[in-house]
This record gives sequence, structure tokens and C-alpha cells, in this order.
Amino acid sequence: MGRMDRVWGDLRCTLRVRGSATADEVWQRYADLTRWPDWSPQLAAVDAGGATGLEPDLTGTVRPVVGPSLRFRVDAVDAVARTWAWTVALGPVRLRLVHGVEADGGTWLRVAGPLPIVLGYLPLARLALR
Repeated sequence: MGRMDRVWGDLRCTLRVRGSATADEVWQRYADLTRWPDWSPQLAAVDAGGATGLEPDLTGTVRPVVGPSLRFRVDAVDAVARTWAWTVALGPVRLRLVHGVEADGGTWLRVAGPLPIVLGYLPLARLALR
């Protein structure tokens, strides 16, 4: 599954997955917000106030297939390194997610947040990253 570390009552975990897409294809799927529901089956929609591309400080909501919408903020984007970070929140609960694309098209995700939320999210994340 990946590496897990408990930090201040939270859980930090890193997942690495390889699929059939090239690095450019994987990055474009991340960079184009309109494509998020295509690769992330738990998402029904993304609303970023009309924005369609990843950019630092972008805010909006993601609407899961089941459950309430979640607020998000894109914290950082490095298109050259093909990495990006965002924070997702529901009320006071926060998840910090950092995504990266490797040269061979593999992708990785570091997620940190409350232990039960991270553990519940990991199977969905693994599915989405493939």
C-alpha cells in the first residue's frame, strides 16, 4: 500500500501506483479540473468558479458521488516537476494531499489527516490513481 506514519494523532500515508497512461497524460488529467470526475470515480463534479486548470490559491468545491460537497484550496502547483498539493476540508476536518507524476507515468500521493478519514480514503485514492 505504501508508507504510513502517525503524526500528532493524524496519519500520513504515501501511495504509489503505475497505470498504462504516459506521464503527460497523467499530468493533463490532474491539470484539467473538468477531467477529475473521469479519473476519480468518487467525484461527481468540481466547481472552481469557472476555472478549469490547476493553479496555486485556486479554491472551490468537489462534490462526491455520495455525501456533502467538500471545500478545497490548491496550495501549490509545479507543472515542470508535475507535482501539486491541495487541502480538502469538511467543517473543521482537513486532509492535506500532495500528488506527483513520475517520468514513466507512475503517480504517487501523500495524504495526511485524521486517522479514520485517511484510512477510509485510501481505497478510493488507490482506485482513482490507477
